[in-house]
Amino acid sequence: MSSQLFAKVPRGWLILACIGLIALNMRGPFVAVAPVVDSLRHDLGFSPVELGLLTGIPVLCFSLAAPLASMAGRRFGAEFAVMLTLLGVLAGVVIRSSGGGVPVMVGTVLIGVAITIGNIAVPLIIRRDFAPKRQATAMGVYTAALNIGSFLTSVATAPLAELLGWRLSLAASAVLALVAILFWIPAVGARNALVPAPVPASDGKAAGKIPGVGLLTTGLTLGFAGQAFSYYGVTAWLPSFLSDELGMGAAQAGAGSSLFQILAIVGGLGVPLLARFASTTTVAVTLSALWITVPLGLLLAPGWWWLWSSLGGIAQGGGITVIFIAIIKFARDQASAGRMSAVVQGVGYCFAALAPTVVGFIHGISNGWTAPLFVILGSVTAFCVCTTLSVRWLARQR
Repeated sequence: MSSQLFAKVPRGWLILACIGLIALNMRGPFVAVAPVVDSLRHDLGFSPVELGLLTGIPVLCFSLAAPLASMAGRRFGAEFAVMLTLLGVLAGVVIRSSGGGVPVMVGTVLIGVAITIGNIAVPLIIRRDFAPKRQATAMGVYTAALNIGSFLTSVATAPLAELLGWRLSLAASAVLALVAILFWIPAVGARNALVPAPVPASDGKAAGKIPGVGLLTTGLTLGFAGQAFSYYGVTAWLPSFLSDELGMGAAQAGAGSSLFQILAIVGGLGVPLLARFASTTTVAVTLSALWITVPLGLLLAPGWWWLWSSLGGIAQGGGITVIFIAIIKFARDQASAGRMSAVVQGVGYCFAALAPTVVGFIHGISNGWTAPLFVILGSVTAFCVCTTLSVRWLARQR
């Protein structure tokens, strides 16, 4: 009955719905830790260092496991790689909620590696299965769903923990993974989802003829590094800034900073719409202008934090969309797209993993927020310059 129902849905819409469901699983499982961190400290005896490591493991995996994820996409095919992502998230969530400190760490590593595979595989699905004019829309849905998953998890985890305890609260993420699996298998076919199908190797001679591939990869890598550093730095420390500078309580500061997260949905979905009426370069310049209001606004007019958080949220949701669109449009085949994506994300997430520590260290030694905000300003500037120049160069080549 379900297969007959799926057969009536156009394949493009079905795959798009699956991409949204998959993306819901690709940030929420590690965002869920923050609301129950006190319970983990109390029940498992975790030190502050261990708690910091726990929240940082997934981002480190995004960087360190990116080459492995790219290889998995080539060796197993994108459909099977997505299945590995969903099964890995499901297993990791269950293991993380099942025991003491060691299972929590092991489950978190498994979640991080699984999501890293999805970070590489999902854009490949979008590149292959959607016409060029629809790729931007599909990528916008993907990045918007990433942020919806983060927002829903951060909102729901604490209330669930009060009702069910932290273990069942963290295990609740398994429901989304199961739903995505139930949609993914009939959408792509059981054979494609469950049997590896290696991607044909690209023609090395043809790939070598692509002009400027190294230059574009470098530009997008630096742009993504600036985006990722800025995002994770602001995410980690904006509540503390609001508390210190404006006297907000913890709950109020946390709710205030959620604007930065939820408005990323507007950025992810807005980029494809804006791209219909303006060039990609114009889109990148617009996002850059919005991003730069965050550090400058908080420096010059902190009382308007809600405006800077909103504009920055739109910018960070749109920024990652623009970079991924550039990758899938430039690459000549699936294999080269996977390799380029692995380089961009591997280096970029390395900077992301460092961001909370670097910003916190500078805040500590400077005893204020001016110096940390200038660091964020520098990383935002890197995104603005490198991403804009990269998409402008790409537009001239097409």
